[in-house]
Amino acid sequence: MKLLISRFIAILILVIPGLLAMTGFLMMKDDLFNYFAMHGDETAIPVFNWLHFGGGLLLFLAGMSFLGGWILTRDRKKNYVGPRFREKQQAQQPPSSEANS
Repeated sequence: MKLLISRFIAILILVIPGLLAMTGFLMMKDDLFNYFAMHGDETAIPVFNWLHFGGGLLLFLAGMSFLGGWILTRDRKKNYVGPRFREKQQAQQPPSSEANS
């Protein structure tokens, strides 16, 4: 039962950023559509809603970066990534001569 609950929580941790990214994408799409739709209406002055678009962009980038980081971390653990994305190995430095003196 404990494993089932922990897996459910893990799924929720992945679904919530996905929903945030989806909401941000829809906000940006709606702003672009409304701006272009205002060009067809001769009674309206086309004004782009930058604040709403910026909020959507922020939500989209936050959700996608979380999911991308999670996938990269998982693939690094399973050694699925190419050499470009592997973690850098710190070289072992020999002890300095001052420490021995």
